[in-house]
Amino acid sequence: MTKQTTRTLLLAAGVCIMTTSLQPRQAYGWGEAAVVAAIKALQQFTGKQMDKVGDNITNSLNDMTNPHSVSSMIRDAATQQANYAKGQVAAQSRIADAQNTAMAAFLRRQQETGIRDEHMMSPEFCSGLDSQQATMAAAKASRTALGAITTIVEPRGEAAKGTPSYYGRAQGVDANTNFHLRRYCSQEDVDAGLCSAVSRMANADQRASTLFIADTLSSDGGVDAANDYSTTLIQPVAPAAIRGEQASSTMGREQMIQRRSYNARMSLARFILAFITALETPSVSLTADQKKEMQAEGLQPLDRASWLQAMSLEVNRRVSSVSWNASLQAMPTASVLREIATELAQSNYLAMQNYRLGLYQASVGATGIAQTEEAHMQHASNKMPSPTINP
Repeated sequence: MTKQTTRTLLLAAGVCIMTTSLQPRQAYGWGEAAVVAAIKALQQFTGKQMDKVGDNITNSLNDMTNPHSVSSMIRDAATQQANYAKGQVAAQSRIADAQNTAMAAFLRRQQETGIRDEHMMSPEFCSGLDSQQATMAAAKASRTALGAITTIVEPRGEAAKGTPSYYGRAQGVDANTNFHLRRYCSQEDVDAGLCSAVSRMANADQRASTLFIADTLSSDGGVDAANDYSTTLIQPVAPAAIRGEQASSTMGREQMIQRRSYNARMSLARFILAFITALETPSVSLTADQKKEMQAEGLQPLDRASWLQAMSLEVNRRVSSVSWNASLQAMPTASVLREIATELAQSNYLAMQNYRLGLYQASVGATGIAQTEEAHMQHASNKMPSPTINP
């Protein structure tokens, strides 16, 4: 409340007190009129001052130009609250923007990590690729070994010049016997006085374990022993060669046909055994992972192994290897698909090898049928009389 308003209220109160405290004198005719006039004047003065008091009170509440009015203070308070709210909204917006930016960066890094994992080859895939390369190198080496073995055994079976049976079957028998006593002498042979000491690989030329006991034949006589077992199994002694006038006679020419047929059948049988021997010939260096797999399987790690050993390790690794199966659980989708593709490729490769072996087996079956039918035909022909043919 202003000082002017305060003075107005005090003046009005004083006039009222003075008016009520005065004792009227003896009223005369002219005195009453003066009193009435004074009262009217006082009423006018009081009314005007009260109007000013009301205006002052109203202004103190509603005057927006007055910084101390209630309306001004309410306006300022509302404005301040609005500013606070605007500041809070701006702060929340910045926090939300920062969070969205951070989340977008995180999702982008996560996506980039996923892309990297999808396109990066896993260590297991690299290890498998190295092993597959070793397998293919072993396959090439086994074909070379197969050629070397057949080059040796084919002339022997045909009783070619320089082989034991060229001069007769008895010479072939002596050669085979002496060879057995020299390399595979057994205790029974020693007891019979045929040889002086038991050999390191006694009777290995007549035991199937010589060829099939291990996936890789030992390089210190294992390959030769497997080949000698095949000789004992298929053709211990070759028939004597048909030489000189034997080959030029009528019966000799007939015998030569039979001998060629015999040689072909023996060549097929020996080739299949040579094929198996070549697959087990130590021909390729194993990788560190392959050696570790051999150790995990309880085998003595080898520096050089065969095709069969390398292929067996690859198959077994995906069946029983703890490290491979643990890696498989953590692989991204692309790596798992690569492993599946590798498995399919290996399955196709093994199917091709089985198909090749199936061709050999089919050839053996066809040979058996041919021999049986030839025997039947000869038996029927012997019972027929010779025909008379008019010239």
